Amino acid sequence: MVVRSGVIASRARQRHAALTERSRETADLTLRLLEFLTQEPGPCGVTELAQRFATSKATIHRHLRTLANREFVRQDPLTQRYEPGVKLFQLGERLRDRFGVLAAARSEMVRLRDETGQAVTLSTLAEGKVVVLDLVQGHSVVEFGIRPGTQMSLHCSAHGKVALAFGPATVLERCLAGPLAALSPDSVKSAGQLRKQVTAVQRQGWATAANEVVFGMNALAAPVFDHRGGFAGAIAIVGSTQFIGPRPAAAQLAQVTGAAARISRQLGWSPA
Repeated sequence: MVVRSGVIASRARQRHAALTERSRETADLTLRLLEFLTQEPGPCGVTELAQRFATSKATIHRHLRTLANREFVRQDPLTQRYEPGVKLFQLGERLRDRFGVLAAARSEMVRLRDETGQAVTLSTLAEGKVVVLDLVQGHSVVEFGIRPGTQMSLHCSAHGKVALAFGPATVLERCLAGPLAALSPDSVKSAGQLRKQVTAVQRQGWATAANEVVFGMNALAAPVFDHRGGFAGAIAIVGSTQFIGPRPAAAQLAQVTGAAARISRQLGWSPA
């Protein structure tokens, strides 16, 4: 009797473990579907998604119907294809409002754009990653495809170097310990080179990344601080190296660092 009870208990644990694993796989597929749909330029069909995720059309359809019922995706009634729904937009807007730096920076971003003529970007650190919060296009005919939510490189972008210089020390140490993928021939390639650059950024209060992401492009970024003096994000002008040199003009330095200081003061920061 004892042996039989032990066998039953063991089978119950196995069934529970199997159900738990299936639940995990179901949730994982749902999240990957959402992520994929938000990154695609247009709607996707069930067959296409089934091939992409190496699963059956019935499985994909079941997940999509659940998401559609909650308005996370929508189905075009004519093409029967799926795309992100209004619920994702609503949640995204609510999340944006939680970043105080974004609300404080909007008018300063427009002002900086008008002063310099260049595109202006705002970023913050989220879970150790540099994420773009907003973009104001410049006055030139060239527009940038950077969107809110875009993740920037820590080691070879102006935003990233500012985050490494003024953000949590753990972010810098983790970056120095990991591989430094080169996005261009001019990208930072060694931990020693990166540490030297970060030290310079801490000393001067701004960072550039000429040709490090895309050849011919540069950005000039400065840190934004919160009421505790902690790192809240960075603001930058972005443009051609013809207009933003590796060593920016004094006027540009004053404009960018001035905008960063005004945003910081709005967040309650007071310089020592």
